[in-house]
Amino acid sequence: MQQRIPLNLFSGITLSTLLASGGAWAAPVLVSGPSPFAGCTQGGSGTVYTNAEVEPWVAVNPANLSNVIGAWQQDRWDNGGARGLVSAASFDGGATWTRIAMPFSACAGGLGYERASDPWVSIGPDGTAYAVSISFNNTNNSNAVGATVSKDGGLTWQNTTTIITNNEPSTQFFNDKESVTAHPARAGVAYAVWDRLESPNSNPYADLHAAAFRGPTYFSRTLDGGQTWSPPKVIVNTPSRQQTIGNQIVVDAQSGTLYNFFNLISPPFNVTAYRVAFIKSTDDGDTWSKPKIIADLRSVGVTDPETGEPVRTGDIIPEPAIDRATGQLYVAWQDSRFNGGNYDEVAMSTSTDGGNTWSAPIRVNTPSGRPAFNPSIRVNAAGVVGVSYYDFRNLVAGNTTTLPTDYWFTSSSNGGASFGNEMHLSGSFDMKTAPNARGFFLGDYNGLDTVANSFLPFFTQTNSGNTANRTDVFATTVSP
Repeated sequence: MQQRIPLNLFSGITLSTLLASGGAWAAPVLVSGPSPFAGCTQGGSGTVYTNAEVEPWVAVNPANLSNVIGAWQQDRWDNGGARGLVSAASFDGGATWTRIAMPFSACAGGLGYERASDPWVSIGPDGTAYAVSISFNNTNNSNAVGATVSKDGGLTWQNTTTIITNNEPSTQFFNDKESVTAHPARAGVAYAVWDRLESPNSNPYADLHAAAFRGPTYFSRTLDGGQTWSPPKVIVNTPSRQQTIGNQIVVDAQSGTLYNFFNLISPPFNVTAYRVAFIKSTDDGDTWSKPKIIADLRSVGVTDPETGEPVRTGDIIPEPAIDRATGQLYVAWQDSRFNGGNYDEVAMSTSTDGGNTWSAPIRVNTPSGRPAFNPSIRVNAAGVVGVSYYDFRNLVAGNTTTLPTDYWFTSSSNGGASFGNEMHLSGSFDMKTAPNARGFFLGDYNGLDTVANSFLPFFTQTNSGNTANRTDVFATTVSP
């Protein structure tokens, strides 16, 4: 069932361009709106935050740069997932949007699972949009990786299917943190990757301390525009008590090489457990290299610096990017190495030789003595590297009642050697208004894409103090 939702913008918010030091950006445009799932009673037990949107992702159509498609979790639950996923399509570069309920959950009338999570969308050179989800039940352990495609710029979704299904009684498997990447030069070709947690317990969220858990990386591809997907296969085969998470492919359009980046988690389970790693394939995913470690991922997590309350972020999710003109690789992640392990900031490393060697990690964010988190990274047509992220720099010592949060963009015009030209995109807003899902939660990631020399951040912020409409999704444009 497709559900179209009329657009309602906050009064006074337009896409008018504002000057910034050394660049320009646009006032954020409201993308999300009232929940289409508000009357849905499916989902199981827990607390559901109606009208709360989290974890947005975005893609620009290379066949029509005015067409942008974003997606997010709609009506987040406190104990995992959301009532469903919603997408939004723009045909004027992000000035106006049309919202569509995506067919990934029972509330949307699509796949019959109670909840959906981890929205992802990517668009191929012919304009075909590929979207994927984790769809699952709360009342039992049935779950799947769902896939659907759009041929009309995101106005409708079709060919909805599951790439992998693990329904009862296969209770030891849970598919997690999937992503999809369209080949930038080959129409009809896209790649999906995810981790599948294997744990001998009845909890769909595998216990990282369970003696026999493992979490290999799975891969599937479509060669016919999403009509069919290849049988899933393991491309990172982890032993007992090791897993991957945050798998994401980037493609070198010149050589055809696929690079899959992820967090490789191994014991002992402390700050040294996480490693930014990748594998690559030179034969379109038929065979893959062994994992290569780029750097330790020294995240200590994010908390309110004044109260210690947890803030759930993408602290174990590396974010990769590629310069399509040169093939230079970049990866950003949360890391505490720059301040003695006290709090997370944004780290980045780059490779100019196809991943054979990597630069020492550098700090991307402006240092403020406060956490910086949820980086997104992309490279524009001019080779400028852009990174967006949140931080708590405007939290005043002694403030325990609110948690002021701001959204920023910074860039590098020297191949990632240094970053500057910081722009303030949004905030301050109160993080404590966000849904609480094992911590105040805006998502494990935000969207960021490029349009020629410009960037398009796609992000969530809270409506401070408004518990009836805790969060919304916004879009803006940035020209460094």
